[in-house]
Amino acid sequence: MTVYELSNALSNGGLDEVFSRIYGRSDMELLRQRARYLNAAEKFSRLYPERDEIHVFSAPGRTEIGGNHTDHQHGCVLAAAVTLDAVAIVGFHDEGVVRVKSEGHKPDVIDLSELYPHDDETGHGGAIIRGVLAKFKKMGVKIGGFDAYTTSDILSGSGLSSSAAFEVLIATIVDQYYNDGKAGAVEIAKIGQYAENVYFGKASGLMDQMVSSVGGFTLIDFKYPDIPLIRSINYDFFTSGYSLCIVDTKGSHSDLRDDYSEIPNDMRTVAEQLGVEFLRDADEEEFYEKLPKIREKCTDRAVLRAIHFFDESRRAELEGEALESGRLTDFFSFVNESGDSSAMLLQNLHSPKRAGDRELMVGIAISRRYLRGSGAVRVHGGGFAGTIQAFVPKYMEKGYAKELDRIFGEGSCRILGIRQDGGIKVV
Repeated sequence: MTVYELSNALSNGGLDEVFSRIYGRSDMELLRQRARYLNAAEKFSRLYPERDEIHVFSAPGRTEIGGNHTDHQHGCVLAAAVTLDAVAIVGFHDEGVVRVKSEGHKPDVIDLSELYPHDDETGHGGAIIRGVLAKFKKMGVKIGGFDAYTTSDILSGSGLSSSAAFEVLIATIVDQYYNDGKAGAVEIAKIGQYAENVYFGKASGLMDQMVSSVGGFTLIDFKYPDIPLIRSINYDFFTSGYSLCIVDTKGSHSDLRDDYSEIPNDMRTVAEQLGVEFLRDADEEEFYEKLPKIREKCTDRAVLRAIHFFDESRRAELEGEALESGRLTDFFSFVNESGDSSAMLLQNLHSPKRAGDRELMVGIAISRRYLRGSGAVRVHGGGFAGTIQAFVPKYMEKGYAKELDRIFGEGSCRILGIRQDGGIKVV
């Protein structure tokens, strides 16, 4: 397909069917995606006018539904791909380089003969691209060059994993064109994690990349982190009558590193008292039996966080089962329970360093007041600042967004859906 043919297809609604599948059937959303892809194609043609044949790829952001802070203790997590994504217009060639221009960022140029880590790329997109290419080469894949223009509507810092989507996007491009799609979704997630850990310089688990790559609702069991058990939950959220709303409560993420690290540290102190490294390997009944002695060695905060882990890991599985059997009321009940547990037991709705700041709690309180028992609401992501997540009936979504924008500022509430596809070739 040429840029001209893509533009015609977009203008004539030729991609509306695939857009409906990955973005939902809203007329406004279809129009937005047509304009977005047209703009990306135009910018690609200006950057790389010599590329006649093009390909189009997409990889979604992700949201954690259940399993708040359970993965680092090898527990279970329910997460889902969302309708915000990273998109790439790509032209392939045999010039021995990869050129990627991401909207809002400087161009990255990767020489395929230099796929070792570059110190000056640490923390930048070029490191991810180089790391993905290097991993495929180590796998024995004969890689080649390409030019790409990428654009993403996944806001950085929103807790929707913009970096994982970019990793999956680049890995999907390489796998589809140079590897005939043989790697598959799980391996692509691992390739993305490798690029982030080794080249980008950020230690991370596998959840973000896995959900972006697999798509849909995904239950992940991290009992064996190197080979997590992946289970796709078959549920079409687009027909549920609900929207997923992510609300930025505008809390500052600065100086929160200690708050985040104290959660796994607290849980590990309890695990040690039970003779194991991670709480997943502990006996829950033994924990309650030995609780008086554990409290002599561990803080009560650590004890409460351990209780949260046991309940939350189990609850993530129950959420998946409720969805799979269509028990939406039970699913929402579990989501609300997860939020309450995060607030009372995990204690990650505010930082002790900022005694007067309670943005997440305000957002949850306002949401519950507005929803009046409908849907569900809970903290989103790591907590302490940032975003909340709400499942809102479609007939209430505009009013809900207006109310939360009134409280936290225009554009604070994003109305999303859950998409079934992970990283894919769109055209």
